[in-house]
Amino acid sequence: MDQRKLLERELNVLRDRLLLMGGEVELALQRAMHALLQRDSEVANQVIEGDRIIDRLELEIDRMSVDVLALRRPVARELRTVISISKITPILERIADHATNIARAALELNDEPEINIFAGFNQIADLATEMLQNSLDIFTSNDSEKARQLISKDAEIDSIYEQLAGNLMETMSQDVTKSTRIARLLFVAKDLERIGDYVKDICELTVYMKEAVFIKHQQ
Repeated sequence: MDQRKLLERELNVLRDRLLLMGGEVELALQRAMHALLQRDSEVANQVIEGDRIIDRLELEIDRMSVDVLALRRPVARELRTVISISKITPILERIADHATNIARAALELNDEPEINIFAGFNQIADLATEMLQNSLDIFTSNDSEKARQLISKDAEIDSIYEQLAGNLMETMSQDVTKSTRIARLLFVAKDLERIGDYVKDICELTVYMKEAVFIKHQQ
């Protein structure tokens, strides 16, 4: 098999492993929110245990990326693809860390008296999960235009977060007996808000892969 075909095959394997990792991260986020909203400690523990699978996938993709760079010496678009995958992998790992944080918060809150979890949590979690799924689909299809459109949706997450955080702070000020639990929910809200930022990063790398331009920090 010639070098060009070998490179193409190995890039396909890299993309597949990235999508597998992305699927595990999506599942972790969904399970973490289920554990929080349904007070399901068993599922919370599954999220925490499953983080090891995601860590292993990150290491595997890192190794494969280095091998492709060293052995196949890709150029131009293929090189940008490998670079983008190598940068998206740690982004997914950080999102998984946020899902683990939410699962740990669920475990702590499940040991405390139940309090009302504001509707905004469902809204921001659903939007963050949808954006993550879409960002990986867009990366796979190499659609930089859709990537740019998805970046703008992060403003919706920011808006929901600000309203949710304000409601949580107001509740905390009205009932100090709930302050510890409300503070934990504030951290969960911030975890979800950060996921929106990471989705933006994935989209920016998709634009780089397709157009060879960096749009990070541009207005």
